[in-house]
Amino acid sequence: MQSKKNVTLEDSLKSADTEETLDIWFYRPLGFRLALLCERLHITPNMITIFSIFVGVAAGLLFYPANLKVNIIGMVLLVFANLLDSTDGQLARLTNNHTRLGRILDGLAGDLWFICIYLVCVFRLLNEGWSSWVWLLASAAGLCHILHAAMADYYRNIHLMILKSSSGSEHDTSREMSEMLRGMSFKEKPFEKICLWFYRNYTRQQEMLSPKMQVFLKTLRTTFGENIPQGLKNSLREANKSNMPLTNILQFNTRVIFLFFCLALDCVWLYFVFDLVVMNSVLVVLIVRQERFASKFNNIILKETYSKA
Repeated sequence: MQSKKNVTLEDSLKSADTEETLDIWFYRPLGFRLALLCERLHITPNMITIFSIFVGVAAGLLFYPANLKVNIIGMVLLVFANLLDSTDGQLARLTNNHTRLGRILDGLAGDLWFICIYLVCVFRLLNEGWSSWVWLLASAAGLCHILHAAMADYYRNIHLMILKSSSGSEHDTSREMSEMLRGMSFKEKPFEKICLWFYRNYTRQQEMLSPKMQVFLKTLRTTFGENIPQGLKNSLREANKSNMPLTNILQFNTRVIFLFFCLALDCVWLYFVFDLVVMNSVLVVLIVRQERFASKFNNIILKETYSKA
């Protein structure tokens, strides 16, 4: 780790381009202080992630009663779980303790929180007399939620890869994951292999939804490898920076603020509709914009390469 005298909040951030306003003003400052404390206590990022799973699931369970006081306790716990989620990443960056397993666990934590929340909301509605058709509504919203989180995470990591190369990004490819799976023994590392199998399929899903981006990334790798010219980096950043707020909308803060609003109104069904209508619309706009961005710069690189040949 860097000398504690030199460590600053900025050292624990991914990039100003990809940070949300609420994170910058609330989660990141608190997470930074908590990360420093955990570092002194020799608590690892993965330990924090695992603890956050229990906190987030406990929060979801408190959304079952149609009792606003109990729900508010759940809201506070869910905010604390997200603070822990911020802390584990900040601690990993401060201590340079990045692992692929940690990244997988980090994604799994958020999925488990919301699986619990979706199930609890369904049982709450059934208890209030809703038809079993609510399972269909919740299942559709939950599947869309998975796509929202996957694509937002994917595009943010591509942006970070452009800014900082592979060392500053968590961008992975399904091809790399498949090669790792072939070289990993299930007998020796069963848990790691199962996690990697799910992560490989998760990554493959991201790639299937971004075909033009895959062509662009291949062109980028083939033409420049890890050494993207600074001028091109600046152009890519400026062109893509305006898409980052859309990825932020699809992440935790927006959906949780609306979830709290629905709980306060005792209309949890409205959260499912929000996922299906509003968040899906944002996802479509994001994918279209990212595919246009990828196609445009792929053509620019190919033309420049051809002209120099």
